[in-house]
Amino acid sequence: MKVQELQEIVKLMENSGIAELSLEEENLKLSLKRECKTPEVVTVAQPMVASLPAEAHLPTAPVAPAPKEDKNIFVIKSPMVGTFYASPSPDSAPYVTEGTQVSAETVVCILEAMKVMNEVRADCSGKIVEILAKNGTAVEYGQPLFKVQL
Repeated sequence: MKVQELQEIVKLMENSGIAELSLEEENLKLSLKRECKTPEVVTVAQPMVASLPAEAHLPTAPVAPAPKEDKNIFVIKSPMVGTFYASPSPDSAPYVTEGTQVSAETVVCILEAMKVMNEVRADCSGKIVEILAKNGTAVEYGQPLFKVQL
């Protein structure tokens, strides 16, 4: 693993609030851990091989509270940790805006993780009533991104 790749992984951990990460390649076992002030659910089954130095422990950004449940509202949640982008490129219009009608196959945003762009689909039909994430911000797994009125 190159130093630049390791730096990118550390940066992803800092931006996303990941507390622990284990990676296993052909001749490498790497486990990174940092302190978190907010509780997070992380499942790791690998033994600790290496850890970040104490000065690399950075506080995480608070996660927005879960919205109140409404039977006519479907919440589109982040399927992964990554960076939220509302449009395919900085010059493009957003995939959806408040008031946009969507179907289950409608792409509502992209999430960048490890330089891979992943499309997120609505998985329901309805109207976008609220966009909960800001463009270019780090999001957590399971974090609410959109509210859709069914």
